[in-house]
Amino acid sequence: MSYAHGTRRVVLGASLLTAATLLITGCGQDSGDTADEGPTENEDVTLTVATSQPETTPNYYCGVELLKERLEDADIGFTVELYPASQLGPDTERFAAVQAGDIDIDLQGASALSATYEPIGVVDAAYVFDDVDHAFEWIDTASSELFEDFSAETGARIVDGWFFGNRTFTTTDTPIESPDDLEGLAIRFPDSPQFLANAEAMGVTPVTVANEEIYVALQQGIAEGQENPIVATHSQSFDEILKVASLNNHQVGIHWLVVGENTYDKLSDEQSELLDETLHGIRAENRECVEEETNKILDEYRADSSYTVVEEDEVDRAAFTEKAEEFFSTYYDGERLELYESIREMAG
Repeated sequence: MSYAHGTRRVVLGASLLTAATLLITGCGQDSGDTADEGPTENEDVTLTVATSQPETTPNYYCGVELLKERLEDADIGFTVELYPASQLGPDTERFAAVQAGDIDIDLQGASALSATYEPIGVVDAAYVFDDVDHAFEWIDTASSELFEDFSAETGARIVDGWFFGNRTFTTTDTPIESPDDLEGLAIRFPDSPQFLANAEAMGVTPVTVANEEIYVALQQGIAEGQENPIVATHSQSFDEILKVASLNNHQVGIHWLVVGENTYDKLSDEQSELLDETLHGIRAENRECVEEETNKILDEYRADSSYTVVEEDEVDRAAFTEKAEEFFSTYYDGERLELYESIREMAG
């Protein structure tokens, strides 16, 4: 398996999903068997859309709400029901429900998906992407092989990814300008192998409490900080306690749009095409919305003397990147190392 970039050019849109459908549904089927094909005409269908994000975050109001509005306004049979804030369970449980056909569309992080398909976790590695442009270039030009393998293994498609925001460190009172500043700090990280590897790669002492326990852990001093996009830090009120935001941007947060094959089986061609086009089409305006909200929050911090913002140009990004690359070059092996190296080769 080769993930060398430049070997395939992917044009996101219906052609990508059509190819994936042929790859997956064609295996082992008789050419005359039409039992698994979707309806030839539009039928009324209700889509269940789940996410861990609360309604106060951009990937909700500039993401799944737009999806609901546009699919229903098309008047071709769609009704869309939204379930934010992990109402349908934590990430791993929701993805199992996508595979089973109980959830139609879910927004998932790569680290959570790696519990089912390990190689996908690499795209959540610290400093694997230089920035969101790098991430989207990889999605558009070099992701097809990984995504096809993911679909074949899991029975679900990654249609695209929406920007969630750059994950940064926020702490009670410690500015983070270089890896040395993290020494001895107890920083909350999600309890997954890839996130814990990121902590080790940057020299962090991780505290692994559940997301719903972060606020109390910060209050009680169990953790001295956490890492999240600024929009998530603000929406969950962690910045009531954490007064230093360091824009080290160690991870480009992407929510992957995962749709089960069972969902496509109940859609007509017109409905499938509209679903894919709408998911792709929201990506750019969702990113703009996330960036605007992030800048708005940061400007509020900058105007408040009780907050400190360590700006991007004050962070020794080269030191962070070098430290991460040195770690992951030995942490990964086989196809995961090949994937990691191919993404880093695309860096500007």
